[in-house]
Amino acid sequence: MRVVVSIGGSVLAPDLDPDRVTAYAEAIERLAADGCEVGVVVGGGGVAREYIETARDLGANEVELDQLGIGTTRLNARLLIAALDGSANLSPATGYDEAAAALRRGEVAVMGGVTPGQTTDAVAAAFAESVDADLLVYATSADGVYDADPNVDSDATQFESMSPAELVDIVLPMSRDAGASAPVDLLAAKLIDRASIRSIVLDGTDPSAVVDAVLRGEHTGTDVVPTGSDEPTYWTGASDA
Repeated sequence: MRVVVSIGGSVLAPDLDPDRVTAYAEAIERLAADGCEVGVVVGGGGVAREYIETARDLGANEVELDQLGIGTTRLNARLLIAALDGSANLSPATGYDEAAAALRRGEVAVMGGVTPGQTTDAVAAAFAESVDADLLVYATSADGVYDADPNVDSDATQFESMSPAELVDIVLPMSRDAGASAPVDLLAAKLIDRASIRSIVLDGTDPSAVVDAVLRGEHTGTDVVPTGSDEPTYWTGASDA
């Protein structure tokens, strides 16, 4: 199975805790040891937001702010690469071809942001599309996709599963509301829909949740299932074992 895992910066390194980064590296190594080809896209998280807000106060323009965010995602990616201890590319890939080449070499392909105006949510979806990934996993601070922002609406209902088109429909109004918290951004949702990528959105606070989701399809988040698609044969084999 070829899988791309998008790890939010606030999930990987909320407080620059080496034990947490090590735990994520061990989870990724477990996937690789089980025969998965693994690509990882790392977000910027709270550290990126702090840099961006400070730079905005200093008068930086939006492209400059995006570049700061990209730089922070690559710093976080370097932390993960260090913890992977030689099993990943030596430095974060700066483009999709570079990341795909790392996969072909049998490495864990790690990257951060790519270009201004594009979040790491979208980078992960584009990377998954570019390498024909079997599965895309978003390890976030939210346990799946809801019909409203659960942080502000106590009646928000979680989706157990949905189609990529339904994901776009859910994310679209959230992306229009200032301060709303969408599970993935709109461009990522559209790319998932365009490429019919089977995806999972889950709470990645515990790295083992990613392992269970990838190896067995077991999780408490939301499955995004393209119309007419079957469960990965990898999961079928796991359940029969």
